[in-house]
Amino acid sequence: MSESGLISEEYRKMQQQLHENPDYGVASVQLAPLVAQVIEAVGAQDLLDYGAGKGRLGITLKQHIRRPLAIHHYDPAIPEWSAPPEPCPFVACIDVLEHIEPVLLDNVLDDLQRVTAGVGVFTVHIGAAVRFLPDGRNAHLIQQPPAWWLPKLLDRFELAKFERMEMGFWVVVERKQG
Repeated sequence: MSESGLISEEYRKMQQQLHENPDYGVASVQLAPLVAQVIEAVGAQDLLDYGAGKGRLGITLKQHIRRPLAIHHYDPAIPEWSAPPEPCPFVACIDVLEHIEPVLLDNVLDDLQRVTAGVGVFTVHIGAAVRFLPDGRNAHLIQQPPAWWLPKLLDRFELAKFERMEMGFWVVVERKQG
């Protein structure tokens, strides 16, 4: 288990292997317009891409946002982005939570709560992934409906918006006050 309790060493290595595939981690490109819309609505100037993968969200956001946006990356499977991130006023967690090891999900959600200093936009795919892990498991380790996810999120955040999408849902959350 890693020091942070967010990912096991074995799973980190599997994720690093998956990220060698150029087609792995493309959901953020498709969801960048949604993230850009929320960024514009709240006037965010800093973004933490939590579970950044190859950093495609930040690259794609530059096509949608014409003003300066400082982008910070965190991904435990990417060595240069694996240091625990500092809290940020705006956090995007796109197509990440369903990939978390189930036994560590509460730790990851607690860490998301820690780093979300203001607003977060999170997407969750609720079905099976196209890809499989090197050990044969589906890449989406958690395949649960919104009714399973929402209580976990509401324990940690105020819900500002919930929206179903074809493969799952997205939420806009705010840091709980007090």
